[in-house]
Amino acid sequence: MDSCSALAVGWATAGGVGAGEDVAGAGRTVALTTGMPGPMPAFLITTFAPNQATQTAMTVPAAQAARPTMNRSISAIMPQATLWTRTVPDMARVLIVEDDAYVRSAMVADLTQRSHAVRTAGTALDGIREVSSHPPEVVVLDLGLPDLDGGQALKMMRTITTAPILIATARDAEAEIIRLLNDGADDYVVKPFSCEHLAARIAALLRRASQASAAPSVIAIAGLSIDQARREARLDGRRLELSRREFDLLAYLALRPGTVVSRQELLTEVWHQAYGDNQTIDVHVSWLRRKLGETAARPRYLYTVRGVGVMLDTPR
Repeated sequence: MDSCSALAVGWATAGGVGAGEDVAGAGRTVALTTGMPGPMPAFLITTFAPNQATQTAMTVPAAQAARPTMNRSISAIMPQATLWTRTVPDMARVLIVEDDAYVRSAMVADLTQRSHAVRTAGTALDGIREVSSHPPEVVVLDLGLPDLDGGQALKMMRTITTAPILIATARDAEAEIIRLLNDGADDYVVKPFSCEHLAARIAALLRRASQASAAPSVIAIAGLSIDQARREARLDGRRLELSRREFDLLAYLALRPGTVVSRQELLTEVWHQAYGDNQTIDVHVSWLRRKLGETAARPRYLYTVRGVGVMLDTPR
């Protein structure tokens, strides 16, 4: 299990029953310095349970501490501070796959405050199920998971999602970082890290994903049209019956008309695998040719450049 002792800036264990020790018999309490100006530091006491994070201002009377935290008044903690309220819309769907309940809860608390919609999983298999049933916009994946190594989970996730995956782990060997990036990870952050660091990495991944999604929704090449939003392809007005992988392959090639794409690139970008059998690519290209009404000997849209790769181009 990976450690993350400095995940959040300013976390320190708070002792004593008055600080919420042994809440519900399963939590751990930590104190977070607010960092607000004033004659003396103030503290928020945060109780983390394995599946939730709740915040309570324990240094003030109970009547004040019970106020809703999402629109929390700073004056409830620091009477000399100015009243403020923060309201922001949801930004992104984030999935956190992390086996340490306290680290997981700390990330949930911070990202939720930043208005992300966060879901969590404590094992690799639960994480894969979450990716399938509740598609995220970004995944934060730990490597030290109890059932499968995070590297294996990464490869399995890449077969069902194109969402950015951020590896968050204590492992810092360069060879491992390179291997995981080649296996489909989009970024890598080494524990311990601050919540601000994690949030900035997620924001950068979301920006890049947003720019990538700006590609045209409908691609038209001669009589072939590919609607990416509806995941529908038509040839001379007739709808093509394509499998998910066939559609992904056709769309990827159509976005690069007249460009030869290597089999390795297709394996990485369409199959989301760092390595594999080139025959897999050739078989899917053959199936696509059949549905496009052409053959390798008499191509119309799909051209094979021997020893290099595959190209989609206008009929010649």
